[in-house]
Amino acid sequence: MADPGMSVTPYWELTFDADGDVDGRERDRLLREVTARGVHDLIVFAHGWNNDRSGATALYSHFFAPIPGLAPHARIGYVGVVWPSMRFSDEPIPDFPKSAVAVAAETGPPHALDKDTRHALLETFPGRATVVDQIARMLDQQPREEAELEEFGRLVRLLVEVVPGGPQPLFAADTLAEGVPQSEPVLFTGDTVALCEEFAQALASLGSADGEAGTPEPDPTVAVAGFALPNPWNGARELLRQATYYAMKRRAGTVGERGLGRVVGQLAGAAPDVRVHLVGHSFGGRLVSFALRGLPEGVRTVKSVTLLQGAFSHYAFAARLPHDLHVCGALEGQHNRVDGPLVCCYSRHDQALSTMYPLASRMADDDRSFTDLGPAGGDRSFAGFDLGRALGTKWGAMGHDGVQAVAGTASMDLAEALRGPLPRSGCVNVDAAAVVNRGGPPAGAHSDIVHAQLAQLVLAAGRIA
Repeated sequence: MADPGMSVTPYWELTFDADGDVDGRERDRLLREVTARGVHDLIVFAHGWNNDRSGATALYSHFFAPIPGLAPHARIGYVGVVWPSMRFSDEPIPDFPKSAVAVAAETGPPHALDKDTRHALLETFPGRATVVDQIARMLDQQPREEAELEEFGRLVRLLVEVVPGGPQPLFAADTLAEGVPQSEPVLFTGDTVALCEEFAQALASLGSADGEAGTPEPDPTVAVAGFALPNPWNGARELLRQATYYAMKRRAGTVGERGLGRVVGQLAGAAPDVRVHLVGHSFGGRLVSFALRGLPEGVRTVKSVTLLQGAFSHYAFAARLPHDLHVCGALEGQHNRVDGPLVCCYSRHDQALSTMYPLASRMADDDRSFTDLGPAGGDRSFAGFDLGRALGTKWGAMGHDGVQAVAGTASMDLAEALRGPLPRSGCVNVDAAAVVNRGGPPAGAHSDIVHAQLAQLVLAAGRIA
C-alpha cells in the first residue's frame, strides 16, 4: 500500500538509532517485498541534519517526485533513511516554505535559542535537559564576564560528551585513517572567547557578502559591556551549532558503516539482482559514503553513489594528502567498492561548506594548525581576508569543491553531466552551482537540492533508463 505522504511508490523507510542499529521490522519488510514488487533499481536517500521523520519524508517526497516522469519505463523502488540528527530551527529545509518558527528565529535575537531548537537538542542528546537549560539561559542573558563564556564552552562540551584529555578524541577527522594519532580538537579545548570571536567575525563576513540580495543580518560586531568587538556571544550560538554538527558528523559515519552498509549487504543476499543507488545530502553524504566501508566483502550491488553538498572532507577518499604524504583519507579507496561512478555535486554558493565548515574543521585540527592561517593568529580582523580560500584547501568539504587528491577524478558542470554519458567508474565532480544557488547566510545554498536536474543526475549516475 502506498504511503499517502509520498510522491512515489514503492517506498520503504529504514530507521536507524545513534549506534547504527536498524528497525528490524522495516528492514525485513524491505528484504521481503523488494523482489516481489519487481524492483530492478533501488534508490536509497539519506538526509542531512533534519531530526524528525516528517521533515525527512517530505524531503524525499519532493526530491523523488520527478523521477517517474524522467524514467517512465524503469522499475524503480525508493528507500528513505531516517537517522537521529539535529536541525536548528533557523536552517531551511530543502525547497520548503519558511515556517512561522523559522521566520521568528530570523527576526528574534540572533544568539538566543527558540523552543523548537531546545526541543531538538533534548531529543538529540537525551538526559541533558539541565545542560540545555543552562546553555539557553546563558545565550539569552549574555553574561559580561569572560569566565561565564568559558563556562558556556564547558557546557557545550558536556552536551556533546567531549571529555578534555580523554583516551580518544570524539571527532575523528575524515582526513585521517583509522589508528592515526589525533590531538584534542581546539574547537572544544581552546579559549572559548577567542573561538566565539572568530565565529562572530565569520558570520559578519557572510552577512556582508550577502549584500543587497538578502535580508540584513543582525550585526555580530555590536559590543556587550565587558567585551571588546566583536561581541563573542553572537558567535557562541555558532559554537553550539558546530559542536552539535560534529557530534552528528560522527553519528552519520557510525550509522553508515555499522547500519546501512550491513543492510545493503543483507539486501544483496536476499535480492542479488537489485541494483542499489546511494544518495546523500550534507551529512547524509557522509553516511552513504561510510556505508561503503560497512559492505560485506564481495558485495557489488551498489551501482552508483551521488553526494549532494556533502559535508565531509574533500580528502576523505584520498590515498595521500597533499600536505602530508604519510596520511590517507578515512575512506581511502572505498569509491572502488562502487560498481559504477561516485558523483560529487558541489556549489560555490554553499556558504555552510565554503566558510563555516572549514573554519570549524580547522578548529578541530591540532593546536599548531590553529595558528597557521589568517585571523587565528595575533590579528583577528577579517578585513580583506578571504576565509573560504584560505581555509578551503586543507579543511575543505566535498560540497564546496568536490573530491580532491584522487587520481583519475573527472570534472564537469551539470549541463555537461546531464548530456552524458558519465564515466562508468571512479569519482566524478559535478559543479551544480547553476541550480544550487538559493539561500542566505549562514548556510547559503547548502539545502537547495530539490531540483529535477539533480534527480536526473542520480538516474544518469546509475544508468537507470
